[in-house]
Amino acid sequence: MDRPVKATEAPASPAPTSLYAARVKVYPARVQGRFRNFKWAFLVFALAVYYVLPWLRWHRPGDAPDQFLLIDLAGRRFYLGPIEVWPQEIYLVTFLLIFSAIALFLVTSLFGRVWCGFACPQTVWTDLYMWVERRIEGDRNARMKLDQGPRNGVYWAKKVSKHAIWLAIAAATGGSFVLYVQDAPTAVREIVTGQAGAWTYSFVGILTFTTYALAGWAREQVCTYMCPWPRFQAAMLDTQSLVVTYRAWRGEPRGKHKQGESWEGHGDCVDCRQCVNVCPTGIDIRDGQQLECIGCGLCIDACDAIMDKVGRPRGLIALDTLADIQACERAVAHLAPGPKRVEVAEAAHTPIKVIRPRTMIYAGVLGLVGLIMLGALAIRDTTELSVLRDRAPLFVTLADGSVRNSYTLKIIEKRHDDRTLTLRVDGLPGATLAGLAADEAPGPAIPLSVRPGSVATHRVHVFARTGAALPESTPVTFRLLEPDGREAARHDSVFLAPRR
Repeated sequence: MDRPVKATEAPASPAPTSLYAARVKVYPARVQGRFRNFKWAFLVFALAVYYVLPWLRWHRPGDAPDQFLLIDLAGRRFYLGPIEVWPQEIYLVTFLLIFSAIALFLVTSLFGRVWCGFACPQTVWTDLYMWVERRIEGDRNARMKLDQGPRNGVYWAKKVSKHAIWLAIAAATGGSFVLYVQDAPTAVREIVTGQAGAWTYSFVGILTFTTYALAGWAREQVCTYMCPWPRFQAAMLDTQSLVVTYRAWRGEPRGKHKQGESWEGHGDCVDCRQCVNVCPTGIDIRDGQQLECIGCGLCIDACDAIMDKVGRPRGLIALDTLADIQACERAVAHLAPGPKRVEVAEAAHTPIKVIRPRTMIYAGVLGLVGLIMLGALAIRDTTELSVLRDRAPLFVTLADGSVRNSYTLKIIEKRHDDRTLTLRVDGLPGATLAGLAADEAPGPAIPLSVRPGSVATHRVHVFARTGAALPESTPVTFRLLEPDGREAARHDSVFLAPRR
């Protein structure tokens, strides 16, 4: 009989619950199949692009570096083949980022998390690290046995070798990234000879550490806890998106199956757990869609191999749409588990609808952003002019009665040939211009030299003619003219005069 609680006694509080769960290490098993082969092919392609791209040359005139892709922080330029982007054209980079984001949305709405499963840098480098680990320590069972066994010489030899190669890959990764912001041959020579700056070595060290930590140690935890993409990518999916799916209508009820035994009343899943063993994030796809699933399809390869062994059709785990799953479930709902379900479901399969409102919106926005980018590249100016009028003093009244305003001009010359441009001012009849040189007489126009690929600064005086009846503020336009008379650039400003 329970002891009665006195009024003065407080009820016992429950024991505190820990919100921390220790990591369960994942040991992905080796698998072969079409998805694994595609992952290998894309891994080789992605790594080749990353490590080789900084070494591709592209001839440029003048002092510009001969590198195909370069983010020149010192020179404040971005080079991509024949395209040269200046700081004033950062909107082009913005459009490029928007274009890439919309393209990712479109691909996700069609094919699910293919970015996560095949193209994400975390996936690519983790795959590479796991390949090194498998080559040194063996497959899943061998690695588990090694970790659970004694810490002898074999254990330490394999661990040290593995981590040494991991660090070498991480250092190559960090070093290659630096080559995107410096001329590659020069940067490598300076790094090797110790002549590089402190920030270069710091950046290489930071990227080496992050690559080693994320691809070697964190692995699936990056996808599960750190990456924001799984949290909102579901908003881009619908019932027609292809995702890695376990066809429960065919696999259940699961269980062991003996050779020669009838499949009637038995699902095709033999509960071998190979789909779990090969998963790089350690999940069971048979539990349905999960945040941790990166859509790599390795469980499909593992399941297809088992289906071949037990004599059942492939596709128990497959890339499928929710609409198709539901259609098949409705078609076989009245049938008992067994081979008949597969035959009936074959006739009920629904093809993916590529053209649907979601994909049309994404494709339309993608095309619009692409056209804007191309238009911006086609019409961008090769010469830009900005004019800043002096504010102290606002104007100067000279002894002969004329009025002078002073301006600072900045000329951005994006071309790579020497030119001399002519500066004129419109909107102020009879106005003359002069530079700051003592021997330079005012005139209706003055020549300004510009250096290729540079920003030039000029100080200019503008004189209103003597006796001109001027308002307090007169709009004027500064014009830069090519040697053949064509307008190269213009900028609007004002000319101030004393109140009358």
